[in-house]
Amino acid sequence: MSFHYRYRKVLLGFALTLVITLSSMGIYFKFFRSPSKITKEKMPVLASVTETEKETLEEEKYYVDIKGQVVNPGLYQVSSTARVMDVINVAGGLLETSDTSVMNLGKQVFDEMVIVVYSKDEVANFVKTKEEEIQKIEQCQEQNNIVNDACIDLDSKDEIPEGQETSMVSINQGTKEQLMTLPGIGEAKAEDIITYREENGLFEKIEDIMNVSGIGEAVFAKIKDYITV
Repeated sequence: MSFHYRYRKVLLGFALTLVITLSSMGIYFKFFRSPSKITKEKMPVLASVTETEKETLEEEKYYVDIKGQVVNPGLYQVSSTARVMDVINVAGGLLETSDTSVMNLGKQVFDEMVIVVYSKDEVANFVKTKEEEIQKIEQCQEQNNIVNDACIDLDSKDEIPEGQETSMVSINQGTKEQLMTLPGIGEAKAEDIITYREENGLFEKIEDIMNVSGIGEAVFAKIKDYITV
């Protein structure tokens, strides 16, 4: 075998080995060493899931109007999990002249809630004697046609007080006086119910009463067992 033949054979073997090596490296990098491509393909899916979770976890916000003996009365946007005391703190806290003895500071807020913090003199003037606590709380609930949603309920179980009429009240036919026998319904709210049905027609179901301004889920929960259409 001549020298030139052996030389060509060696070169051919080297070339073949080089081709096989390069081909193997190409296959390896294509299937096993391209994390950037996989990451880019997966990123939009991961981003989409994160955005959905963010929207799910976002808290609902309520608008609450606080008046009276606080540093900065006004309309505030608060978390749906907030309590009356939280709103007072957002409004700068209580004034020294305030009296919260007739208020439920731990009550959970609801949308369009009105909170009135009275002064010591105002609370003292609700009634003249300490023995008339119920009358004082009733006065707290409505003064000058402003319903104070932050007052203590007359009954902790949200039921109609003992001795008060418990017969079903028609929200379509009930008079102002009959509507006022419902727990949490004062004169102003009773008039709002009557005005609503005169302007919008009769209620089709008891849940429709929540369309009346000032009557939200909290009030409806108190009266739903005592009303009918």
